[in-house]
Amino acid sequence: MSLVTRAAPDFTVPAVLGSGEIVKQYNFKGATKDKYALIFFYPLDFTFVCPSELIALDHAMPEFKSRGVEVISVSIDSQFTHNAWRNTPVNKGGIGPVKYTMVADVAHHIARAYGVEHPT
Repeated sequence: MSLVTRAAPDFTVPAVLGSGEIVKQYNFKGATKDKYALIFFYPLDFTFVCPSELIALDHAMPEFKSRGVEVISVSIDSQFTHNAWRNTPVNKGGIGPVKYTMVADVAHHIARAYGVEHPT
């Protein structure tokens, strides 16, 4: 399913903000009002599949911020697991205190809405 030319599906879920604050009701449309948004999906926290890419993206955050881009990561882990991963040092298998929002898609609703969930 292509979302090209369509509005990005809205969602309200728990998340860890770039400041480290855990929120119960992160709303995509509200957080990205009058901004561009970059949404990226990855499978799980504490895996060796993509931490280097997540860390590299964090290093680019000043450029995204200067262009008014809200960066949002989505995985099926909870906000508590996201928080643990971002609070774990990189040399211990974590991603460190990344400055973008980490959304908890525990029920897979966002992945389905965006057409990125792999069928099992």
